[in-house]
Amino acid sequence: MNKKELAAYYSKHHKEGKRLNFVFGGNERVEIFKSWIGSGKTILDLGCRDGSLTKYFIEGNLVIGVDVDQEALNICKNEVGIKTVWLDLNNENLPFEDESFDVVIAGEILEHIFYPDLFLKKIKRVLKKKGIFMGSVPNAFRLKNRLKFLLGIDFEDDKTHLRRFSLIGLKKLLEQYFVGVEIIPISSHFLFLSPHLFGNDLLWKCQK
Repeated sequence: MNKKELAAYYSKHHKEGKRLNFVFGGNERVEIFKSWIGSGKTILDLGCRDGSLTKYFIEGNLVIGVDVDQEALNICKNEVGIKTVWLDLNNENLPFEDESFDVVIAGEILEHIFYPDLFLKKIKRVLKKKGIFMGSVPNAFRLKNRLKFLLGIDFEDDKTHLRRFSLIGLKKLLEQYFVGVEIIPISSHFLFLSPHLFGNDLLWKCQK
């Protein structure tokens, strides 16, 4: 599938799944990301889509958004007002100088990547020394999914997901390239029972 075909595929995927103007984890993820980012930063937002999350942390920061969905990217450029770059994150290099950004964000992206190790190396290259890498992935091993697996039910209904992450597996991957890895499970009323088992989304922050 070439870049234009992939862009059309994801455009359809985002529209049919009602993923435009939507933030998984809602205000909980928004507030945590904002607190981690702060202001006065140069930020690379990988997989920004239409800027549904991006718009919450642009104030006081210089943000560049990247996505393969060209239609969503145009919405982000026109409505959120940031510079955007049309890019296939699986097959293209990041077209930025070494150590260009204070913060790199990959929100709900890592599960779509063919080779996470290569992807993280690309991010580490463009991140400034002591810069922050943050993002989120679905908690594929939450209790609800484990029960579906035991019942022989397919627990993954998003065909664009190529990887499945647990808290332990995500931490192990990130620690190969970054330091100070912090992971926070969110989006469940039952986190007090077990964050590992009930968190629907896993947020992380780490440092180069």
